[in-house]
Amino acid sequence: MSYPYVILKSGRERSVLRRHPWIFSGAVARVEGQPANGEVVEVRDAGGGWLARGYINRHSQITVRILTWDPDEGIDRAFWRRRLEQAVASRATLSRDPGTTAYRLVHAESDGLPGLVADRYGECVVVQFLTLGLERWREEILDGLADLLAPQTIFERSDVEVREKEGLPPRVGRLRGEEPPQRLEILEHGHRFWVEVQTGQKTGFYLDQRENRARLPAFCAEAEMLDGFSYTGAFGVYAACGGAARVTFVETSGPALGVARQNLALNGQRPEEHEFVEGNAFQVLRGFRAEGRTFDLIVLDPPKFAPTARDVRRAARGYKDINLLAFQLLRPGGILFSTSCSGAISADLFQKILFGAALDAGREAQIIGYLHQGSDHPVALTFPEGTYLKGLICRVW
Repeated sequence: MSYPYVILKSGRERSVLRRHPWIFSGAVARVEGQPANGEVVEVRDAGGGWLARGYINRHSQITVRILTWDPDEGIDRAFWRRRLEQAVASRATLSRDPGTTAYRLVHAESDGLPGLVADRYGECVVVQFLTLGLERWREEILDGLADLLAPQTIFERSDVEVREKEGLPPRVGRLRGEEPPQRLEILEHGHRFWVEVQTGQKTGFYLDQRENRARLPAFCAEAEMLDGFSYTGAFGVYAACGGAARVTFVETSGPALGVARQNLALNGQRPEEHEFVEGNAFQVLRGFRAEGRTFDLIVLDPPKFAPTARDVRRAARGYKDINLLAFQLLRPGGILFSTSCSGAISADLFQKILFGAALDAGREAQIIGYLHQGSDHPVALTFPEGTYLKGLICRVW
């Protein structure tokens, strides 16, 4: 099959040869063949040499997202099926774990499926179609997921800002199978959680923190813990089940705190033995500091402060402020789990931010561990932008 093609400017083919999946608008010299936005195109260097094949969208700063570097691989129903099979097979160990029923199935570019996210919550699969190019292959992708996984439900949560940049409206709703319940139960390392896939944050749960949460109980025995930005309380539940004497959940959303209470009870804990504070974490922690309260363990899992590179300076101030408060609230020998999900904040910069916060707080701190997104959120070696979640475990004196 012949495709329209994109000609790159001289010297701009290097990233494609290194198998980076994005071609930005500034690298494109011209487009031949008048392809519609979302259509598959070939990518050629300035001399006309074949480089790759992907889909185009002139509405987006990322003009082409590459699908294959194999000249013999066409983009058809079989292509999407092969890529989905590979992604599902790479999670086989998770799929066989009876203690974990929720995890990421497809992680976009790093699974060779740019623009597609799919998360499994038991018998429900939640998908996000993030780009116009994926929209053109919706039915083929849904057919593949249905055939490979046979879920009771495939539900769409394409209500994210990136779709606006692609010229797409938000979309939410059932795509295949039964309407999902308002709330469903999942297992993670044997812990039980309620998840609201129709209305919850992201696709319903912060699946990328699964492996980080599993590290928390080692620090929890008899600890007084503060779970900052707790959402529905996953870190706090791990802590309570791991022997924490008392967990203080801090969250702006009252309904999310209500689910956190229920998640504690779901795991055999007594919610009345813990504390639930509705409010802005920055203000709440300042209030705790004024009261002279201290904790043995603090977890900070804030939302994305830096959506783009333009937001880095402002975000750095926010991360420093909240971590400064945490350093001031920890008892000597206390433990800080601090993370950032802002892709524009590098791990090196995040460590420097925490260094500055500890210095300003007058505290000594040791790094005793590094935190990352889970293995079901892989990072292709050719696509470092796939690394977005980073964090540190610090002992504070």
